[in-house]
Parts: sequence; C-alpha cells; structure tokens
Amino acid sequence: MILAVKKRYAHVGTGGRASFFYEAIVGSYQDSAELVAFCDSNQTRMNYANNRLAEKFPHYRPIPTYKAADFDEMIRTEKPDVVIVTTIDRTHHHYIIRAMELGCDVITEKPMTVDEDKCQQIIDTVERTGQKVRVTFNYRYSPHATKVRELIRDGVIGDVLHVNFEWLLDTRHGADYFRRWHRDKRNSGGLLVHKSTHHFDLVNFWLNSEPKTVFAMGDLLFYGKENAEKRGVNSFYQRAYGNPAAKEDPFALDLEKSPSLKGLYLDAEHEDGYQRDQSVFGEGISIEDTMNVLVRYKNNAMLNYSLHAYAPWEGHMVSFNGTKGRIQMRIGEKSYVNSGGKQTDEGATRLRQILVQPMWEDAYEVQLENKAGGHGGADPILLEDLFGTPPEDPFHRSASHLDGAMSILTGIAGNVSMRTGQAVQIENLLKFPSRA
Repeated sequence: MILAVKKRYAHVGTGGRASFFYEAIVGSYQDSAELVAFCDSNQTRMNYANNRLAEKFPHYRPIPTYKAADFDEMIRTEKPDVVIVTTIDRTHHHYIIRAMELGCDVITEKPMTVDEDKCQQIIDTVERTGQKVRVTFNYRYSPHATKVRELIRDGVIGDVLHVNFEWLLDTRHGADYFRRWHRDKRNSGGLLVHKSTHHFDLVNFWLNSEPKTVFAMGDLLFYGKENAEKRGVNSFYQRAYGNPAAKEDPFALDLEKSPSLKGLYLDAEHEDGYQRDQSVFGEGISIEDTMNVLVRYKNNAMLNYSLHAYAPWEGHMVSFNGTKGRIQMRIGEKSYVNSGGKQTDEGATRLRQILVQPMWEDAYEVQLENKAGGHGGADPILLEDLFGTPPEDPFHRSASHLDGAMSILTGIAGNVSMRTGQAVQIENLLKFPSRA
C-alpha cells in the first residue's frame, strides 16, 4: 500500500487569525497536510499556538519555532511546500515574495498587500518564479454569496447595470479595528483595503468583471479623540488594561476576560510592546471610519459602495439592478471580536434574505442552504478547498493572486482618490505582465 505524501505547511504570523488555518491542518486535514513550523516576531505567541494545539489535539507534538529574522533558515531547514501568511498586512508582501523565491507556494490572508507598489512586486515575483499564490476570500463560499453569483450567471435579471452595496460594522466589531494595529493606515491600508477587500472581491466575483475607474470620499468622523471631544467626552485613557477610566467605557476591551486574547496579546506584550486594547477614542488613529466609493467596471456596470464602522447593527445590504429585474440581498451578522470568541462566531449570520423582482412579474424569495461554520457556512468549504480534495467548483471560487490584486486595487485606488480628490484609473496603478 502506497501512502499519500502529505503536503508540508509553514505558518508565519501566529496572531488572532492564524488558528483558523493551523487548527484545520492539525485537526480535520492531518491525513493530507502536515504543519512543520511556526514563524513570528513574538516567541510568546508561537508558544501559545503550540500549547493550544497540544491541548486540543492529543496526537499533536510541538513543532519548531523561528523568529521573523530566521524566515529563510526555516524554509531551508523545514522544507515546506506552502507558506501560510497571516502577519500584519504591510508585511504580507515580504513573506509572500521571499517564500516564492525560495520555491514555495503561498496561501495568504486578505488583503494580499496594502498598496500598488507592493502589489506590483508580488505580481512580478509570480511571473518570475512560476509559484502560486492563493488569497483566502471566504465570503465567496457562503451559500448566499454563491447563490447571488448563480442567479447573475444564469441571467435571472439580465445584464447587471448597477450595484448598491452598504456594509455596516457595529460598535463591537467595527470598533475593534480602532483598538489594534489596523488603526495605523501604514499597517493596514485603512478599512478600504483591509476590510473592503472582501466586499470588492465579491462584486468582482458576482459581476465576473474587474474595476476600471474609482472615485472615493472618506473621513474619521466617529472614533478618535477629537471626535469624542466634539460629543462632550472629557474622560480619556490610552489603553483599557489596568485603567479605572475604562471600566465605564462600553468600547473598552478587557483582555483578561478572554483566555485567547490574554494568551496571544496581554501575556506577549513584554516582548514587543504591542497593546491590543488601545482606546478607540485615543490619539494616533489614521484610518477612516466612514467611506463612500463609486466604481465603473470593465463591463460598464456601476457600483455605489459605503462602509461605516460604528453602526448599531452588523450586516450588509446589496441590490443589483439589471436589464430584466432586480436582486435584493439583506444579511445580518453576529457581532465578533477577533480572537475574543469562537471561530464559528466570525461572520455568523442571523438574518439571510434574497429577493428577486423580475420586471412585470411578482417578486419571490430565494431559498438558501443552511451550512454550519463561520462566515455563514463558508469557512469549512474554504478549508476543504485549501487543504482537502474539493469537487469541481462551477463557480470558480478559489482566488488567485490576480483576484487578490483586483480586490485590493479598488481600495488602493479609493485611498488615492481620497488624497487627491480625483477619479483613479486602475490601469494606471499596476502592470500585469501576463496580460500584455
């Protein structure tokens, strides 16, 4: 009997998002995949990952850990086939590029990177090395998102001419981006890149098209000290831990209440000084919390998109206007703090409705599958696509580096537009050698 050779995975970046991947490899996919090394700038977080896996899976034996400066040594010593990248966004390109140069394929968390220069470097390295990069857009795999793609693909409302897309982050989930490293735009590209990359990818996926022209406006209007002062707030603090002023603040995050937040961040901050529980009404926030974007696509469809991060309700509403009718989708999501709860809570849906209104006919509601797992049932399907043997996918939900580029380029162009006040042509931001 010939045993199948397991694919070897090294994981760089062991923060809050990492366990989604490494627990799947060690658990459900242990017969086809092998986790061979962790890499991070913080030893405490790597130790936490090893201990977490040992506690959850009796068969697990701790794997070697490497500091960020020893990334090349890890690749040479452990010989992974694939590197999984879940570091902070501004460093994604460094590990993606170096992994490919050393002969590895890459799975990267979204966004692929944060600006057009780093994106160009990744595109060029794929062309030069022939290695593969996959971007983990789990929202594509949710039953409701896939159903919308199916309806549009099958011409139920004809050619889509216009999309209206409103995404609301509430005062628990939305606020969380203003407590941590995301609040510095140099790290995350702002929410138009870090968060909206999911949404812009969905529109690309639904329309089977790519962005052409982008115009955006955005500002920091709710979070930050100046905005709080305008509303009459006069009690401020730098971080929640150990601060009496945070006790009465509903926006404060208590790291000691969550074993995972404590283990990953509070216990680890002595190494690098990173504070996970900064005040959302503090100084130094450089990202926007209110954004509006207009996009023209190559197929001439238009998008009107908005995102704000201080809503009393979490979810999104999308409408598609076509030559034969209209689709309306309304999705309510359970509020979530990264690493502060169960993985299945992330993106969990509490309301799902798709309504089709044909021209000259009665409207009808579309029936949706109920699937277990985070992001409305998407996460298990994505993991099977990454680490298992998935069946043929008629919707082509697996996302490449080009899909990753096209999703972030809408947000990157939006950032340029906000700075300049001008519409931005996507073709002026990036060159695609393989499309020449």
